[in-house]
Amino acid sequence: MKYSDYSHWTERATQWIEKHFATIREKPVRAQTNVGDIAARLPKTPPEQPVDMETIISDFEKIVPDGITHWQHPRFFAYFQSNAAPASMIAEQLTNAIASQCMLWQTSPAATEIEEVIIDWFRQAMDLPNGFKGVIQDSASSATLSAVLSMREHATSFTGNDTGLSQHPRLRIYCSSQVHSSVDKACWIAGIGQENLIKIPTNNEHQMDATKLQTAITTDRAAGHTPAGIVLCTGGTSIGACDNLPPLLEIAQTEKLYTHLDAAWAGSAMICPELRYIWNGASNCDSIVFNPHKWLGANFDCSIQFLKDPNVQRRTMGLRPSYLETPQASEITNFNEWTVPLGRRFRALKLWFLVRAYGLEGLRKRMRNHINWSAELEAKIGAHPDFTLTTKRNLSLFTFQHTPPGADPNKASAALLQKINDDGRIYLTQTLHDGAYVIRFVAGQFDCTRKDVMMAYDVITELAIVN
Repeated sequence: MKYSDYSHWTERATQWIEKHFATIREKPVRAQTNVGDIAARLPKTPPEQPVDMETIISDFEKIVPDGITHWQHPRFFAYFQSNAAPASMIAEQLTNAIASQCMLWQTSPAATEIEEVIIDWFRQAMDLPNGFKGVIQDSASSATLSAVLSMREHATSFTGNDTGLSQHPRLRIYCSSQVHSSVDKACWIAGIGQENLIKIPTNNEHQMDATKLQTAITTDRAAGHTPAGIVLCTGGTSIGACDNLPPLLEIAQTEKLYTHLDAAWAGSAMICPELRYIWNGASNCDSIVFNPHKWLGANFDCSIQFLKDPNVQRRTMGLRPSYLETPQASEITNFNEWTVPLGRRFRALKLWFLVRAYGLEGLRKRMRNHINWSAELEAKIGAHPDFTLTTKRNLSLFTFQHTPPGADPNKASAALLQKINDDGRIYLTQTLHDGAYVIRFVAGQFDCTRKDVMMAYDVITELAIVN
């Protein structure tokens, strides 16, 4: 295939994409294949000679769609949505064609400067202070790792990278049990260790208990350990838990601890002024992450990390050998010095397209609809005698159990969830909450409608009777 063939095959791919989205509601949300089904349809050895594009496209159409869980399905109510708005898809196609390596300003000036502007657009949209800067990461996991590494360096007076941790007392990181598992992994990779990630008990609202946090810090200092940082939570993955930030941040300020706020899902909703109460005090955090690819409509991967003082992360991550220097330019932004990877994609382009194509108000309207429809569904499930709400809704996320008379709620819920996902009309996932097996519901797919959300009630109650 040559570049001169590109328009023909792009048109062919575009036709498939348009048909795919026009008929996606007719397809099961979760892939209905068994383990090994797809691999069995692929050749066991690579081709020695070129295969014509017609055959390749044809094989794609025959093999791939039936083996995909359709994350863009309007009735995908599992995990958190990973969206692909049409405007973002166009931008991604252009990004792929440009194929720019955006590690330095000089290797891609437009990518760097658009990224700086887009981050400031979102800073304004979320009413964060003027001093906040930021960087686009691939995922919230990478942003959290960057923050934990910054905690390590901040706590060791920026000597950890040079000397390692063997010459230092144990570093301690604090969070609640509601944070994402990426915090655990970040502590592994940073050399801090699982034992030094201290999970602080939560209160009845599933928020980190400030008194117990202070006690843990005081106890650790007395034992000769070095508190390094606190990871906070707004919209936790499991049940949408939100820490009460002000008292926790007051402790952090008193103890001089670096703070990171994981708002990967819920952070997108902060473009809605009436919802910002859930992260009251966020402007006092050192690092904040949210994922536009979860709720705003940007294609994966796309995660924005705000930084109160970028110099902390740049000192932690920055490495500038001579071959990465830009001659005669010292006051430029090289985003590779803010992140773990050297190589970077032009992720800002899809955000530029997205915000302009829909406008902030168009994006707000979508999220407000998702929240309102989820509230309606929550009320209907809560009123049904065979179901019990297990956690109250936060934004568009709530959890429930199937609790028919005389049945074990955990077993009944697990059996119902299996039937729901085998049925294919909707897709839900589970979590463990206070030792109980509960079913999660979260709305947020870009083209989701009220009818899609209400269908969830019909499917759930219909299959519960069969169950």
